[in-house]
Amino acid sequence: MSTNVTEQTIIDKVEKRLYVGGEWRDAAGGGTLSVEDPSTGEAICEVADATPEDAMAALDAASEVQKEWAKHPPRKRGEILRRAYEKLVERIDELALLMTLEMGKPIGESKGEILYAADFLRWFSEEAVRIDGRYAVAPNGAGRLLTMKQPVGPCLAITPWNFPMAMGTRKIGPAIAAGCTIIVKPAQLTPLSMLALAQILEESGLPPGVLNVITSSSSGATMSPLISDRRLRKLTFTGSTPVGRKLMEQASGNLLRLSMELGGNAPFLVFDDADLDAAVEGAMLAKMRNIGEACTAANRFHVADSVADEFSEKLVEKMSALKVGRGTEEGVQVGPLIDDDQRGKVSDLVEDALSKGAKALVGAGKMDGRGYFYEPTVLGDVPEDADLRQEEIFGPVAPIFSVSSEEEAIEAANNTEYGLVAYVYTRDLKRALRVCEGLETGMVGLNRGMVSNASAPFGGVKHSGFGREGGAEGIEEYLETKYISVDL
Repeated sequence: MSTNVTEQTIIDKVEKRLYVGGEWRDAAGGGTLSVEDPSTGEAICEVADATPEDAMAALDAASEVQKEWAKHPPRKRGEILRRAYEKLVERIDELALLMTLEMGKPIGESKGEILYAADFLRWFSEEAVRIDGRYAVAPNGAGRLLTMKQPVGPCLAITPWNFPMAMGTRKIGPAIAAGCTIIVKPAQLTPLSMLALAQILEESGLPPGVLNVITSSSSGATMSPLISDRRLRKLTFTGSTPVGRKLMEQASGNLLRLSMELGGNAPFLVFDDADLDAAVEGAMLAKMRNIGEACTAANRFHVADSVADEFSEKLVEKMSALKVGRGTEEGVQVGPLIDDDQRGKVSDLVEDALSKGAKALVGAGKMDGRGYFYEPTVLGDVPEDADLRQEEIFGPVAPIFSVSSEEEAIEAANNTEYGLVAYVYTRDLKRALRVCEGLETGMVGLNRGMVSNASAPFGGVKHSGFGREGGAEGIEEYLETKYISVDL
């Protein structure tokens, strides 16, 4: 291991075992899996590698306390989340370092994610007391119509590696607020942040069995028995579209309530009347947040012909100035990609584009030395048949395409199976409204490069999934509506 004393101390503070029924326990088979620092390629610790038996024990625990937890006063549920929010903010430095060690993003970005993650706990602590129904007179006057909201029941959440804390809190927060118990399966590559969150929720007074955390090297084999068990009532997943499809097929047997936040291929539209400096700043934020490893990352830059050269020059200047290195080092703005497989996928997409005629304006190569680093890259003259036009890049690569009209820009933006988010830069209000209405996405960043906000509904359309996380809509994903017909 290459960690220093401070880093090792932070790692040692995190529980490495499974969290089931309020107890920390080893995996049934005694197995472990390695957690790697992507900036060095070296293992930093081992965590428990769960078996299907462990997963079923977690479902047993969640099912056993579901009725009791559903009756728990909403105010008290909210207070638990509020205490957890405060603890995350208090411990931001150590939690950010832990995240950087397992995921690679720079410390500044990790701190940003901790605050974002904490915000979901604060938001849903407030939503817990706002679950309501309605009372109405029947149209014929002969009776009354009563509706109420009740928790869905035990939930399974499968979270990704790219935002290891925030993707957990935006599922755990509404589940707890709604009165649902939950089992969380964090990504194999980044389990430490979720284990740290479980410790914080335990310290905040969350009763045993309400939250259960299962770390495993084989998500499919470990989670399949849960998905086919009739006691489970909801599956929520953030990850790739192909995996999402498989999970939907498995969940169909029990008709599970589903929410799926899947892949993206976000277009970034820059029109000829845009503030180009603001557009470039927004592009850097939309493209380089999380090293480009985000489903919301801008993947395709469709820029008006008349400003394409100037925009490209300004973007190249910004990308060229980025400092690449280990996320714990001073001034580093770009860390490593998560592993060599991911770096290989990015490299293959770039090489495909170059082989078909694209030009590397800056970057376009793997970096020598330890870790999984890839150069911040801008590509120009990208041809229509380049694979990266349709495939999610998930890395620090910005391909630029010229467009000649508003209609062409909208058509190009919508020419994808995905529909998570789009970004639009224009100073014309009428055009802004026309374009935003014409885009086939669940979210739009209008003259801004970031859309994520705990108080807003996050989610997509088409192959980017369905359901919403955050906002007033977020808690609805964990509630069922019951109608009662009253005879007077």
